[in-house]
Amino acid sequence: MAVRAGSFQLGPDVGTLLVRTFRAGVGARVGHDLTLVATRWRGRAEVDESDLAVCSVHVRIDVDGLQVRSGEGGAKPLTDSDKRSIEGNIRGVLAAEDHPEIEFASTGVAEEREAIVVSGTLSIVGVARPVRLVCHRDGDRVRGSAEVVQSEWGIEPYSAFFGALRVKDEVTVEFDVALSD
Repeated sequence: MAVRAGSFQLGPDVGTLLVRTFRAGVGARVGHDLTLVATRWRGRAEVDESDLAVCSVHVRIDVDGLQVRSGEGGAKPLTDSDKRSIEGNIRGVLAAEDHPEIEFASTGVAEEREAIVVSGTLSIVGVARPVRLVCHRDGDRVRGSAEVVQSEWGIEPYSAFFGALRVKDEVTVEFDVALSD
């Protein structure tokens, strides 16, 4: 079953938006691969499968709404205090005070093999760069992902212990949304 045509509100009430980070450096085994969840985001998708050229997606994410959902690996499990500290570091790395939102605006939609590819502009820390979302349909749900290389937006990935523990430059953004009334 294909996604039906229409205009759809997007947000945490109809889907999930995750960011996955991965650890690196000689001290990586003490850190955690993190899954962050966007708790405050909103957007709109305009869908017309008969004419992909008129389809569009626009999403805004509140940086302050990024929360640590889980941490894999590490020398010890994450505590609530650890999570709050990490969330503070995220706000610092993403300059939330000056740039409180992350924004994605599509510039084109195309079918490639068995996927829908949404090309667009991703704005983080005041820098706008192109990105491609690879999406798959399942009934009224659309799932997809994109790799974001932080340094391409001028972001210096978080590091600690003089760089012995750091977050890899590449992070993965994943989403799963329902396009229904």
